[in-house]
Amino acid sequence: MRGVRTFALQLLCVALPAVPALARAQGAADASPHGEVRADAIVDGQGTVLQVGAGIQIPAGYYTRIGVVAGVGSSAAARTGEGRQLSARVDVLGRFLIDPFRQTRWGLSVGAGVSLRAEAARAVRPFLVAVADLEGPRSAGGVSPAIQLGLGGGVRLGMALRWGERGAR
Repeated sequence: MRGVRTFALQLLCVALPAVPALARAQGAADASPHGEVRADAIVDGQGTVLQVGAGIQIPAGYYTRIGVVAGVGSSAAARTGEGRQLSARVDVLGRFLIDPFRQTRWGLSVGAGVSLRAEAARAVRPFLVAVADLEGPRSAGGVSPAIQLGLGGGVRLGMALRWGERGAR
Protein backbone atom coordinates (compact mmCIF):
# COMPACT_ATOMS: atom_id res chain seq x y z
CA MET A 1 0.00 0.00 0.00
CA ARG A 2 2.90 2.34 0.75
CA GLY A 3 4.17 2.00 -2.84
CA VAL A 4 0.77 3.00 -4.24
CA ARG A 5 0.64 6.09 -2.02
CA THR A 6 4.18 7.05 -3.04
CA PHE A 7 3.30 6.63 -6.72
CA ALA A 8 0.12 8.73 -6.29
CA LEU A 9 2.10 11.51 -4.58
CA GLN A 10 4.77 11.49 -7.29
CA LEU A 11 2.07 11.54 -9.98
CA LEU A 12 0.47 14.57 -8.33
CA CYS A 13 3.83 16.37 -8.27
CA VAL A 14 4.37 15.62 -11.95
CA ALA A 15 0.87 16.76 -13.04
CA LEU A 16 0.76 19.91 -10.89
CA PRO A 17 2.59 22.16 -13.40
CA ALA A 18 -0.20 21.60 -15.94
CA VAL A 19 -2.90 23.13 -13.71
CA PRO A 20 -2.33 26.82 -14.64
CA ALA A 21 -2.53 25.97 -18.33
CA LEU A 22 -5.78 24.12 -17.79
CA ALA A 23 -7.23 27.04 -15.87
CA ARG A 24 -6.50 29.78 -18.41
CA ALA A 25 -4.47 28.96 -21.48
CA GLN A 26 -2.67 32.34 -21.34
CA GLY A 27 -3.54 33.96 -24.65
CA ALA A 28 -3.60 30.88 -26.86
CA ALA A 29 -5.58 31.20 -30.09
CA ASP A 30 -7.29 27.87 -29.42
CA ALA A 31 -7.28 27.33 -25.67
CA SER A 32 -8.89 23.90 -25.70
CA PRO A 33 -6.78 20.81 -24.97
CA HIS A 34 -6.40 18.25 -27.74
CA GLY A 35 -5.79 14.53 -27.47
CA GLU A 36 -3.03 12.33 -28.73
CA VAL A 37 -2.25 8.62 -28.97
CA ARG A 38 1.30 7.35 -29.20
CA ALA A 39 3.75 4.44 -29.25
CA ASP A 40 7.18 4.79 -27.62
CA ALA A 41 10.41 2.86 -27.26
CA ILE A 42 12.86 3.73 -24.48
CA VAL A 43 16.28 2.07 -24.63
CA ASP A 44 18.76 2.31 -21.74
CA GLY A 45 21.66 0.26 -20.42
CA GLN A 46 19.26 -2.10 -18.65
CA GLY A 47 17.06 -3.02 -21.62
CA THR A 48 14.15 -1.83 -23.72
CA VAL A 49 10.73 -0.48 -22.77
CA LEU A 50 7.91 -0.56 -25.35
CA GLN A 51 4.71 1.32 -24.51
CA VAL A 52 1.51 2.66 -26.00
CA GLY A 53 -0.11 5.69 -24.47
CA ALA A 54 -2.60 8.51 -24.65
CA GLY A 55 -2.59 12.05 -23.41
CA ILE A 56 -3.53 15.66 -23.92
CA GLN A 57 -1.72 18.68 -25.30
CA ILE A 58 -2.72 21.87 -23.50
CA PRO A 59 -2.03 25.27 -25.12
CA ALA A 60 -0.18 27.58 -22.72
CA GLY A 61 0.25 30.48 -25.13
CA TYR A 62 0.82 30.67 -28.88
CA TYR A 63 4.26 29.06 -28.75
CA THR A 64 3.94 26.61 -25.84
CA ARG A 65 2.15 23.33 -25.22
CA ILE A 66 2.01 21.37 -21.99
CA GLY A 67 1.67 17.65 -22.67
CA VAL A 68 0.48 15.10 -20.15
CA VAL A 69 0.85 11.51 -21.37
CA ALA A 70 0.31 8.14 -19.69
CA GLY A 71 1.72 4.98 -21.22
CA VAL A 72 1.67 1.27 -20.48
CA GLY A 73 3.58 -1.62 -21.99
CA SER A 74 6.40 -4.00 -21.23
CA SER A 75 10.07 -3.86 -20.39
CA ALA A 76 12.79 -6.45 -20.93
CA ALA A 77 16.09 -6.44 -19.04
CA ALA A 78 18.95 -7.12 -21.44
CA ARG A 79 21.68 -7.88 -18.91
CA THR A 80 19.85 -10.07 -16.43
CA GLY A 81 17.89 -12.00 -19.04
CA GLU A 82 14.61 -11.39 -17.21
CA GLY A 83 11.48 -11.80 -19.28
CA ARG A 84 9.05 -9.05 -20.14
CA GLN A 85 7.51 -7.18 -17.22
CA LEU A 86 4.65 -4.70 -16.99
CA SER A 87 5.81 -1.09 -17.29
CA ALA A 88 3.91 2.20 -16.96
CA ARG A 89 4.83 5.85 -17.09
CA VAL A 90 3.43 9.37 -16.81
CA ASP A 91 5.14 12.28 -18.59
CA VAL A 92 4.57 16.01 -18.18
CA LEU A 93 6.45 17.94 -20.88
CA GLY A 94 6.48 21.57 -21.93
CA ARG A 95 7.20 22.10 -25.65
CA PHE A 96 8.19 25.30 -27.45
CA LEU A 97 6.77 25.40 -31.01
CA ILE A 98 8.99 26.89 -33.71
CA ASP A 99 6.02 27.23 -36.13
CA PRO A 100 2.79 27.44 -34.08
CA PHE A 101 0.64 28.76 -36.97
CA ARG A 102 1.48 26.00 -39.49
CA GLN A 103 3.20 28.24 -42.00
CA THR A 104 5.27 25.23 -43.09
CA ARG A 105 4.14 21.65 -43.68
CA TRP A 106 6.36 20.18 -40.98
CA GLY A 107 6.91 21.92 -37.65
CA LEU A 108 9.69 21.48 -35.14
CA SER A 109 9.31 21.83 -31.38
CA VAL A 110 11.70 21.29 -28.50
CA GLY A 111 10.83 20.67 -24.90
CA ALA A 112 11.63 19.30 -21.49
CA GLY A 113 9.84 17.95 -18.47
CA VAL A 114 9.62 15.05 -16.07
CA SER A 115 8.66 11.41 -16.33
CA LEU A 116 7.71 8.82 -13.72
CA ARG A 117 8.24 5.19 -14.70
CA ALA A 118 7.00 2.19 -12.75
CA GLU A 119 8.02 -1.40 -13.43
CA ALA A 120 7.04 -4.58 -11.66
CA ALA A 121 10.47 -5.38 -10.18
CA ARG A 122 11.56 -1.81 -9.39
CA ALA A 123 10.46 1.20 -7.40
CA VAL A 124 8.89 4.14 -9.23
CA ARG A 125 11.68 6.20 -10.76
CA PRO A 126 11.59 9.87 -11.80
CA PHE A 127 13.53 11.14 -14.83
CA LEU A 128 14.23 14.52 -16.37
CA VAL A 129 13.31 14.46 -20.07
CA ALA A 130 14.41 16.53 -23.09
CA VAL A 131 12.68 16.04 -26.46
CA ALA A 132 12.54 17.28 -30.03
CA ASP A 133 9.33 16.76 -32.05
CA LEU A 134 8.70 16.92 -35.76
CA GLU A 135 4.95 17.31 -36.41
CA GLY A 136 3.53 16.72 -39.86
CA PRO A 137 0.66 18.18 -41.86
CA ARG A 138 -2.84 17.97 -40.39
CA SER A 139 -5.35 15.79 -42.23
CA ALA A 140 -8.90 16.86 -43.10
CA GLY A 141 -10.01 15.02 -39.95
CA GLY A 142 -7.74 17.17 -37.79
CA VAL A 143 -5.03 14.57 -37.09
CA SER A 144 -1.27 15.21 -37.39
CA PRO A 145 1.48 12.60 -37.24
CA ALA A 146 4.49 13.41 -35.05
CA ILE A 147 7.86 11.85 -34.42
CA GLN A 148 9.62 12.47 -31.12
CA LEU A 149 13.27 11.87 -30.22
CA GLY A 150 14.52 12.47 -26.69
CA LEU A 151 16.53 11.59 -23.63
CA GLY A 152 15.11 10.68 -20.24
CA GLY A 153 15.47 7.29 -18.62
CA GLY A 154 17.27 6.28 -21.81
CA VAL A 155 17.03 7.20 -25.48
CA ARG A 156 13.39 7.74 -26.43
CA LEU A 157 11.81 7.33 -29.84
CA GLY A 158 8.10 7.90 -30.18
CA MET A 159 5.40 8.23 -32.81
CA ALA A 160 2.17 10.08 -32.11
CA LEU A 161 -1.11 11.06 -33.71
CA ARG A 162 -2.34 14.42 -32.41
CA TRP A 163 -5.75 15.98 -32.85
CA GLY A 164 -6.19 19.74 -33.14
CA GLU A 165 -7.38 22.74 -35.07
CA ARG A 166 -6.41 22.98 -38.72
CA GLY A 167 -4.50 26.30 -38.51
CA ALA A 168 -2.51 25.65 -35.32
CA ARG A 169 -0.06 23.06 -34.03
